[in-house]
Amino acid sequence: MAKFEVQTTEEQGIVVLALQGYLDAHTAPEFEKTLQKVINQNQYRIVADLQQLRYISSAGLGVFMGFIEEIREKGGDIRFCSTEPKVYKIFELLGFPALFRFFPDRQGALASFQQDASNQES
Repeated sequence: MAKFEVQTTEEQGIVVLALQGYLDAHTAPEFEKTLQKVINQNQYRIVADLQQLRYISSAGLGVFMGFIEEIREKGGDIRFCSTEPKVYKIFELLGFPALFRFFPDRQGALASFQQDASNQES
């Protein structure tokens, strides 16, 4: 059984979820719990760092889709960074780049939230 882990940290007031291993039908419920916990803490700015994610199935993608509407209604977003080419291809096949923003690294994803904040203030 492939291992799956999520490390949750906070940087600049943004929750960073570092996903590791395989996000599939078996591990999706665990990830769903993690995401629900973040939302329950009124945290709606989320960066999913996929550097260590080796595989994502439609069940894994479904977790993101299941939460994005609520998160965006609350003025937040989920942004992806450091996505492996193999994993990105799966996102691409399902049209995710049209719905979500992808960044080459964590700094870019975090900075994008800061830019949003300063755009809203001006």
